[in-house]
Parts: sequence; structure tokens; C-alpha cells
Amino acid sequence: MGDCHSLGDCDDNRIVRLYEYLDGALSLKDLNEVKAHLEHCEECAEEYDLECIIRSVVRRSCQEIAPDTLKSKIITRISEIRVESGHA
Repeated sequence: MGDCHSLGDCDDNRIVRLYEYLDGALSLKDLNEVKAHLEHCEECAEEYDLECIIRSVVRRSCQEIAPDTLKSKIITRISEIRVESGHA
């Protein structure tokens, strides 16, 4: 396996740190620590790769564009609700 002591023996803290790493939410020091850890820990590297794949699939599936007719119906319904509630 790998050296998992720097991330709390690869417990739930590992997952949190990987998410923070992927989200760019770490300080430069923490970023470098997680990056170095990923280079030496097969278990964490696999978890990182899996999360990257999941994020990529979600990103691709979220590129669908709503049809203009749906947009029009939503805008119309919002306008109707505003009129009904006196917020027009």
C-alpha cells in the first residue's frame, strides 16, 4: 500500500482532504502535502482517480440545454405567480 500517516491513516479525513484538493480549497502548504501523499499512497491515488472520473462524468452529463419552450413556460409561470401574489 502506501504511507497514509500524513492524512490520518486514510480515514474519512482522507476523503475530505481529497475533495478540498480537487476543489482547490487548500492552502499552498496543504496542497503540496496532499499532492506528495498522492504520489506515495496507492489507495489515496486510486480514490483521487475515481473522484476525477465521477466529476468528469457529472460535468459532461450536466451540459444538456433546456429547450426554449421549457424556458418560456417557466418564465410565464413565474410571471403568473408574481401577478397572483401581487408582486408584479
